[in-house]
Amino acid sequence: MTEIARYAAFTLDPAGGNPAGVVLDAGALDDAAMQAIAADVGYSETAFVTARDGDRFRVRYFSPLAEVPFCGHATVAAAVALGPGRHVFLTNAGEVPVLVDDAGRATLTSVDPKVAELGGADLTDLLAALRWAPEDLDPSLPPRVAYAGAFHPVLAGRSRERLAELDYDVPALKALMTARDWTTVQLVFRDTAGSFDVRNPFPVGGVYEDPATGAAAAALGGYLRELGLVAADATLELRQGDDMGRPSRITVQLDPAVSGVQVSGAAVEIS
Repeated sequence: MTEIARYAAFTLDPAGGNPAGVVLDAGALDDAAMQAIAADVGYSETAFVTARDGDRFRVRYFSPLAEVPFCGHATVAAAVALGPGRHVFLTNAGEVPVLVDDAGRATLTSVDPKVAELGGADLTDLLAALRWAPEDLDPSLPPRVAYAGAFHPVLAGRSRERLAELDYDVPALKALMTARDWTTVQLVFRDTAGSFDVRNPFPVGGVYEDPATGAAAAALGGYLRELGLVAADATLELRQGDDMGRPSRITVQLDPAVSGVQVSGAAVEIS
């Protein structure tokens, strides 16, 4: 029988954070079996370690509906499940090194981020699917599509209240995201220079909203750096999941000497 561990990532409280399934010995599982397990687990993602060579691990990620190239919270969960030390995850998006300390806190370094324009019909359709108006946007944080292992549109709300009122058109948003290969939508409100509230619709994965999204956090860090909206060595604190009753805390670190974006958080096993 396949052993499936369950962890809450970006929290020390099993009732908070984002739950992830972790299968540390998935070498004998084919794609259909991994997809079936992820659907049965029902979390936004389950990580499958399909091979190991020393500190290097081949890792794949499945949502209840489909495989995704990279998932931050399941990376944190799987790394903490492996134990303290340095691990290198070989993902569909590339190599992701992860450091785990003795307290159960993991720091991943994303693949190189990139940022693209988001405008025209795509922005119009995205706002319509979210039921947002153009005047809901914060003009100091322009819409973009950001990538650090997966693609995420980044939209900044003008107020925390706008962020709290998440009520989107599920079929319309899912169709748009599928057509554009977007994994989640990164909705943010900037509270202070380095402090953000975040929400992440994830209909393409069969989940209305993700309580904590490490891949999108890395993409946001790349976006802010690329647009010069934070210092080159900024540390960012992201609050996610509060509106869902699953508080999650994500730290994003930018280092001028590192091309990737560092994302840190704790994980704890769900009994």
